[in-house]
Amino acid sequence: MPNTAAVPATDSTYAALRERYLSVRAATEALAAPLSPEDQTVQSMPDVSPTKWHRAHTTWFFETFVLGAHQADYERFHPDYAFLFNSYYEGVGARFPRARRGHVSRPGAGEIAAYRTYVDEAMASTLDRDLDGRAVALIDLGLNHEQQHQELLLMDIKHVLAQSPLESPYLSAPVRVAQPSPPLQWISLPGGIAEVGHDGTGFAFDNESPRHRVALQPFAVADRPVTAGDWVAFIDDGGYRRAELWLSDGWAAVQTEAWEAPLYWASIDGDWTSFTLAGRRSIDPAEPVCHISYYEADAFARWADARLPTEAEWETWARRAGVQVANQFVDRPALHPRHTQPSVYGEVWEWTASAYLPYPGFRPAAGAVGEYNGKFMVNQHVLRGGCCATPAGHARTTYRNFFPPSARWPFTGARLARDG
Repeated sequence: MPNTAAVPATDSTYAALRERYLSVRAATEALAAPLSPEDQTVQSMPDVSPTKWHRAHTTWFFETFVLGAHQADYERFHPDYAFLFNSYYEGVGARFPRARRGHVSRPGAGEIAAYRTYVDEAMASTLDRDLDGRAVALIDLGLNHEQQHQELLLMDIKHVLAQSPLESPYLSAPVRVAQPSPPLQWISLPGGIAEVGHDGTGFAFDNESPRHRVALQPFAVADRPVTAGDWVAFIDDGGYRRAELWLSDGWAAVQTEAWEAPLYWASIDGDWTSFTLAGRRSIDPAEPVCHISYYEADAFARWADARLPTEAEWETWARRAGVQVANQFVDRPALHPRHTQPSVYGEVWEWTASAYLPYPGFRPAAGAVGEYNGKFMVNQHVLRGGCCATPAGHARTTYRNFFPPSARWPFTGARLARDG
C-alpha cells in the first residue's frame, strides 16, 4: 500500500491519474478481446480464474475501495457482485469460493462489460472531485492491482487453452528463428552491507518496505537466466530421475505429478516443443526456460553446481551491476520469453532462494486493504524481475512476487548464483 497521507492532490496529479486510469482499464479489455464468452468462463484448475472474473474483480476493487468510500450517493451496480467478485478480503464480507469460480455461467462476459462501463463512468465523476492523498493512493493501488490481474489473465487463459487437444492459440504470431543458447558469464559482487527494499519514491506495494540493511557475503550472479537449451541438457542427464538433486517435497511432486519437463513441454518426434499463447512451437534453445516450479529451479541449480540467489542478492545485483529491465509487452503479439540478453531481466519471473516473509518492521495497512499482501507471508517463495506478460512500467528491482514452490503455470524461470 502506498503512502496514504490525507493531503490534497494537484491538478497535474488528477490529469495524470485520469489518463492512467483510462489506459489501464482499456488494456484489460484489449487482452480479453481475442477471447469468446465461452473462453472467458472456463476455470481449468483452482489456481486459475476465468477471464471474466478478472475483469469483474478489478472493477469490484474500485467499486468497493474507492467509490463506496468516496461517493456517498454511489449505488452499486448489482447487490450480489460484492459476494461473487471479492477475492480474499475478509474485512469486506463473504465471498464465493475460489475453486468454484468456473461453475458460474452468469453474469456472462457481456454483463461484465456493462459492469465495467458503469463503474468507469462513476470513477470519471470521482476523478473530477477534490480527492485527498489517501483516495489518490487507493486509485493508484487499484491500477497497479489491475496490472497484476492483466498478467494473471494471460497466464490463466494459457492454462485454459492448453487443456484442449486442439491447443488453439490465444493469438497468432510469427515463428521466431531459433538461436544457440548463449554462453553463461558470471557477474561477481563483493558483498558487504546492502540496502534492500523500496526507497519511497513512486509507487510500491506494501511488501516492498521498509527499506533495510542486510549483510551479504561475496557472491556472483549469472548474466542471463537459465535457457531452454540448458534445460534440455538437464533432462538429457536424467535431471527428473535423480532423487539426489531434489528437495524432499520436490521429489514427491516429481513422482506424484509425473514431471518430466517444464509445464507445456512435449517431445514430438524426438524434438522438444512448448505450448505458447501463439500455439505449440519448437523449443528455442536461446530463450529463457519458462513454467518451472521452485522445486525444479532448485534441482537444476544443484545439478549445475550452483544455487539460486537470495532475494537480497538478486536486488543488489540488479542495482549494482547496471542491470536493465526488458521492455515488457514489446514482443506482442507473441507474449513469450525472448532470446536472452546479458544483464537484462524481465522475460521470466526468476525464483529466488528466499521464503516470502515480511521485511523487518513491516506492518500491514489498516483496514481491509491491509489484507493485500501480508497475510500470504507463509509457504511461498519470492520471485523477482517481471516477465513477458508484465505490463510495461510495472516491473522494478524491489518488486516481490510470490507463489507456492510447486507453481508452474506462471511465467516462471530461474537465474543461477554461486558463492563469491
